Amino acid sequence: MQGAKPKNKSQITLSQIKEGSACTIAELHLEGLLRRRIMDLGFVPGTAVQCVRKGPTGDPIAYTVRGTTIALRKEDAAKINVFMA
Repeated sequence: MQGAKPKNKSQITLSQIKEGSACTIAELHLEGLLRRRIMDLGFVPGTAVQCVRKGPTGDPIAYTVRGTTIALRKEDAAKINVFMA
């Protein structure tokens, strides 16, 4: 599964935001233990997130969420839909 397509045009995936851009989590298309882990890290609907750095090949991607910087694999970030701030 490459990632879920956003339900409406105002949503994009978390992996698509550019460095320095901010967004708000809309929904997660993850299941099981990975979904729980991502949510435990603070990636829950309604939470503000900022992309702070992308790896040289675009993977992994570092995000600031609730005052903490967390790196996610691009594959996992593509399964999180966001609204641009």
